[in-house]
Amino acid sequence: MAHELLTPVESLQSRDLLGIKDISKQEALALLELAARLKEGTRAGAERLHWDNLRILAMIFEKPSLRTRFTFETAMVQLGGHAVYLSPAEIGLGKRESVADIARNLERWCHVVMGRVFAHESLVDLAQWGDKPVINALCDEEHPCQALADFLALRESKGHLEGLKMAYIGDGNNVAHSLMLLAGHTGVNITVACPVGYEPSAKYVEIARTFAEASGSNVEIVNDPYAAVEGADAVYTDVWASMGQEAETAKREQDFKGFQVNSALMSAAKPDAVAMHCLPAHRGSEITDDVMDSAQSIVFDQAENRLHAQKAVIAALVGGF
Repeated sequence: MAHELLTPVESLQSRDLLGIKDISKQEALALLELAARLKEGTRAGAERLHWDNLRILAMIFEKPSLRTRFTFETAMVQLGGHAVYLSPAEIGLGKRESVADIARNLERWCHVVMGRVFAHESLVDLAQWGDKPVINALCDEEHPCQALADFLALRESKGHLEGLKMAYIGDGNNVAHSLMLLAGHTGVNITVACPVGYEPSAKYVEIARTFAEASGSNVEIVNDPYAAVEGADAVYTDVWASMGQEAETAKREQDFKGFQVNSALMSAAKPDAVAMHCLPAHRGSEITDDVMDSAQSIVFDQAENRLHAQKAVIAALVGGF
């Protein structure tokens, strides 16, 4: 059964997942399918999957997180492995010692490395200098595990992905990048609405449009949130100031006025549109309580799916079942 589960993603074994931009459409769809099947098995009370030998995940954290730490640790337990948490004080990427030296230590102790870091380059260096798969659990450029969890939740809500429209409202950040890329792979049309000057990276827009062209979908960047949500099946937002941008909070609060996901904005989307947020949410800023807690919200389904999406990523990259 385990071999059957891993068959669609065998091409990912021993590779890194540094971003959605680094995987093919077929691999992205296979990860979503594997995550759905693992979730179904977990909910049905299936026994844990077991590797022949104990597998260890090294978890490198430069940024704190409720969801990332809990779900990665739980994923390893459910797969029959173990996770080791490494805080900034214990590892100090590039400060206490070089990233290259850290990678060459970890490769002798563990089977897979997860990094929640400030700079994408840290993940690139970990992958370059170590011989174990590296998973991007968040960096300044992408948040691939979040996007996989999000699209799994959207598919569960709507029954399919291809042909849907997602409107992303807010900062053109790492989350927006991964959402655009995965939308392109899955045939979801996506419109990103940002204030002028906060648009997504042109590099990621170009890659996402290449993916979308192959799937028959569209990637649009606009500065009007109401134009973005017209005809939308999903309305997604994220915090306006991410970790590391705290000094910009006051300015961003001003710049993002009019980009709040509230009942008025939701009413301009399809009547059955779902509300989405990657969390943590700043209620009353980028999203209101009445939307966050409404029947339209699938925010906590997204959070739940972090567990299953990451479980699928780990199983695919490590293999060995």
